[in-house]
Amino acid sequence: MGILYLVRHAQASFGAADYDQLSDLGRRQSVQLGRHFASKGMTFDVILSGTLRRHAQTLSGISEGLGLPLHAVQWPGLNEYDSAAVIAAVHPGPLDRTPSPDSYRQHFRLLRAGLLQWMLGNTQPQSMPVWQTFGQQVIEVLDHVRLSQAERVLLVSSGGPIASAIGHVLGTPPEATVELNMRLRNTAVSEFSFSAKRHTLLTYNTLPHLEQLDFAEWVSYA
Repeated sequence: MGILYLVRHAQASFGAADYDQLSDLGRRQSVQLGRHFASKGMTFDVILSGTLRRHAQTLSGISEGLGLPLHAVQWPGLNEYDSAAVIAAVHPGPLDRTPSPDSYRQHFRLLRAGLLQWMLGNTQPQSMPVWQTFGQQVIEVLDHVRLSQAERVLLVSSGGPIASAIGHVLGTPPEATVELNMRLRNTAVSEFSFSAKRHTLLTYNTLPHLEQLDFAEWVSYA
């Protein structure tokens, strides 16, 4: 029996010209997660990640905090969907890009609606696969983990693939999978136990490295 640790990337640069870059807070979050792993004496037999810059930077921060080099096998199937394309499929008009609470709320309201319509097959975001293909790419990674015979596997990815993995294991409908996605926090850890036959969800969306009051303002969602 092995344990798979699914880690959502640290805070990226929401609202900036280049989202795929950790913020200063994101870097601190990832280092702190590595320190937590170190405090538990944890090492990993297999490390997997997407190919995005925020995945690599999160893994680098974890490595720094852990005090050990971490070398990941990169899987494009662990990359995030294109949120702009998902939104454009249900809202083709321009969006208010001014950084404000109202514009953030609009973004996530439209993203939630766009994800659901994509999963239901009612829309097809430009230059993206159909939802079934996106989900199958994640299942292929889970199958690889099942057959790895590893004891501890670290996986660094994004909210979409992690929610897809959890939804697959739990058999959730699209509406619930969307909500799993929208609630995932930066550097949140979800855990599966796994055998050669199946994965089982143990924990979801935990922040054991940020539980102390000193880190209360480090919790973020984007």
